[in-house]
Amino acid sequence: MNIDDKTRTEIEAAAYRRLLEHLRQRTDVQNIDMMNLAGFCRNCLSNWFEDAAKAKGVAVSRDEVRTMVYGMPYDEWKAKHQSEASADQKAKFEISHKH
Repeated sequence: MNIDDKTRTEIEAAAYRRLLEHLRQRTDVQNIDMMNLAGFCRNCLSNWFEDAAKAKGVAVSRDEVRTMVYGMPYDEWKAKHQSEASADQKAKFEISHKH
């Protein structure tokens, strides 16, 4: 692939925005399931964004970034969409996060 840095950044940004929109639509997918299957979740995305912003000298808060990722305040998303993790989900999480 032969594209310039500006175009690559624009494409990457568009793919990231599409991923966020997809995750906002798939509220049935719990963060713990994402962690168990892929090793990251919506909170990880928000943390990565926060880290990148701060590395560029941009002041952002955890709440601001989570609102951007979730499409609403995090506490609101949790109240609407997050269920209590099952014993099976918790067990898988413990297994998958032992390194």
